Amino acid sequence: MAHARIWHDGALGPAAPAGKRQNPIEDPMTVPAEPESPVQSMLNQAARAMDGRNPGRASELAAKVLQLEPDHAGAHHLLGLALLDLHQLGRALEHLNRALALHPRSCEYATHFARALARANRLGEALQVANIAYALPPAHPLTLNTLGTVYMQCNAFERANALFRRAAAQLPEHAACRFNHAVTLTFTGDIEAAETEFDACLARQPTYWPAYGLRARLRRQTHARNHVEAMLALLAEHAGDTEALVQLHCALGKEYEDLGDYAQAFEHLRRGKAAARARSHYDPSHDAALVDAFIRAFPEPRPQPQGYGSDEPIFIVGMPRSGTTLVERIISSHPDVYSAGELRNFGMQVLRLSNTHAPTMLSPAAIDRAHRLDWERLGLLYVDSTRPQTANKPHFIDKLPHNFLYIGFIANALPNARIICLRRNPMDTCLSNFRELFLESSSFHGYSFDLLDIGRFYIQFDRMMTHWRKVLPGRVLEIDYEALVAEQEAYSRQLLAHCGLPWNDACLRFEQNTAASATASTTQVRQPIYAGAINRWEKYGELLEPLERLLNEAGIATRG
Repeated sequence: MAHARIWHDGALGPAAPAGKRQNPIEDPMTVPAEPESPVQSMLNQAARAMDGRNPGRASELAAKVLQLEPDHAGAHHLLGLALLDLHQLGRALEHLNRALALHPRSCEYATHFARALARANRLGEALQVANIAYALPPAHPLTLNTLGTVYMQCNAFERANALFRRAAAQLPEHAACRFNHAVTLTFTGDIEAAETEFDACLARQPTYWPAYGLRARLRRQTHARNHVEAMLALLAEHAGDTEALVQLHCALGKEYEDLGDYAQAFEHLRRGKAAARARSHYDPSHDAALVDAFIRAFPEPRPQPQGYGSDEPIFIVGMPRSGTTLVERIISSHPDVYSAGELRNFGMQVLRLSNTHAPTMLSPAAIDRAHRLDWERLGLLYVDSTRPQTANKPHFIDKLPHNFLYIGFIANALPNARIICLRRNPMDTCLSNFRELFLESSSFHGYSFDLLDIGRFYIQFDRMMTHWRKVLPGRVLEIDYEALVAEQEAYSRQLLAHCGLPWNDACLRFEQNTAASATASTTQVRQPIYAGAINRWEKYGELLEPLERLLNEAGIATRG
């Protein structure tokens, strides 16, 4: 959130407010108490260097301790934390693992090793180590908060919520603990309690900017009950703070829309997104080049390789904010289906096998080498990377919308996987992306901070899906969001049949699905299906004319 998963990308926790350390070493260093010695002195200096945001100095001091005492658990732990801050992930994992091996009863050591594993996208291992930490008593309440962020990354939201609840109870004046608790309460559907926690966070730290937007999205604001005047006053007071501008303007956009003032809503959204766009490095030509490369890699229909034969995965793809969460909730209400959330795993395995060193996304050059991949190994590695979460039911859903780029890879690597693509009115889709404040550091949502950039990205999405339809006929079930809303049962039956699942009446009552949801639609999934979001774009009238013109010139129909 902010978009829904504000903790997604980078640090395993919510984005820190302005002036806060992004990856704080929140729980105290657990160096055993002993008389001051040269070793103890260096460890204390290293801990102070970490607290002072000097991981380079901390790593030097911890390394010196290990030269003297190679099996000093505290030194391995400190060095691992410093290397994590220095983005030396491989070495950090080695030292954090060693610290835990030397001191296996330390909740702090297990928690930070799990945090590093999650940073490496080794989520199955991270979950296993997190469960070890969960069973151990923490030395400090903030360890609960850190461990909770690991469970968030692993999509284990109920356990994360339990940890954040304990942390907030023990540290009621700690704004970040109250914020994290509010986020997971939102995911688990306790909206009233989430609003109370966001209010508590802001009462303790009024500059915890992400809380404003997330709070605004919890419910429909009314003339009798809203936060408009308070946020306008904060804007005037913090006009020079970019993060305040981004978060407050976007929150005001949501609240003004609820109040029916679409001109003010659009202007605040425009200002907030422009402030974020000014500090981004997004280049629309990169997305066009990626689509060009995928088209070159899969130029024509051809027999699919044997691949890995698992029929467990169900991929739900499409533009963000196009109805993918609705389809996920319908299918995951079936007793044979587990929803694994928005997994990065497939793309990460492609990167691994292609020997690409980019952090999260393929380059056009790597895509051009796609024919060299071992497709069966890719499918096997992907399924294995989802364990243990996905092992308890016959099928699992991977709902990362941007997997629409990888459909050719998925078809080759997993010939029995089911793929569903959501289509929604282009204007509603683009407006919904404009209304949502996605995380700026996300490698997937750089397009989302400018209305016309969103339109350009939609054009590339449409190009990509048109190509997959041509070269993989019948492989992808494309569903119109509007048709699903109008004829819920008929299209729900079509979805289940495509997935090879027998009909189950629970799929018509998806709003009763108690599983946590961590998407931008988290507050809507608890409601029965509704048509209120259809043709929302028409309420903005001429304000969206430049977007409509851009789409129409690309041959994309926006009406009818």
